[in-house]
Amino acid sequence: MSSTTVADTPLAPLVRSLLAGLGEDPDRQGLVKTPDRVEASLRWLTRGYHLTVEDAVGDALFEEEHESMILVRDIEFYSLCEHHLLPFFGVAHVAYIPDKRILGLSKLPRIVDIFARRLQVQERLTDQVANAIMDVVAPLGVGVVLEASHLCMMMRGVEKQRSRTVTSALRGIFTTDPKTRAEFLRLAHGTGAESA
Repeated sequence: MSSTTVADTPLAPLVRSLLAGLGEDPDRQGLVKTPDRVEASLRWLTRGYHLTVEDAVGDALFEEEHESMILVRDIEFYSLCEHHLLPFFGVAHVAYIPDKRILGLSKLPRIVDIFARRLQVQERLTDQVANAIMDVVAPLGVGVVLEASHLCMMMRGVEKQRSRTVTSALRGIFTTDPKTRAEFLRLAHGTGAESA
């Protein structure tokens, strides 16, 4: 989907038709401004289509001899399921092992947001975050774990309110070195201190 297509398609009239199709009166007081509000909300929630990883990272790549794992845990994210347009939300745990370059810490959450703020499935979101970090930082490896609750499972369908979906993407040394993979998974799930 191109940004030109998104920008050129007004959504408010479509939302108005949707409200009428649901049996509502789009002209009643509580709904008169709803089409405009929904359009603004959807454009905000899908703003990732207009963002690039390169813009988010900017010049925040630094030469550094650090050789150990760098992990940012519990990065909150919100996204929209592309199958039902219902939210899913949770936390991302993102780690990498640098190869003479490190990334500004705030850039990892920004990368997560770029891909989360699109219509998504959690599996693809996980891979996109891992691939982006591999491409931009060129580290020895990347590990990403996402834990999320999906309203499409909680409010409809199977209606399982306490279920959480966990996905992972491993790249480089995280796939080839069992100790590195185990350390990442232990730290991502908050069990690193107990075993230290």
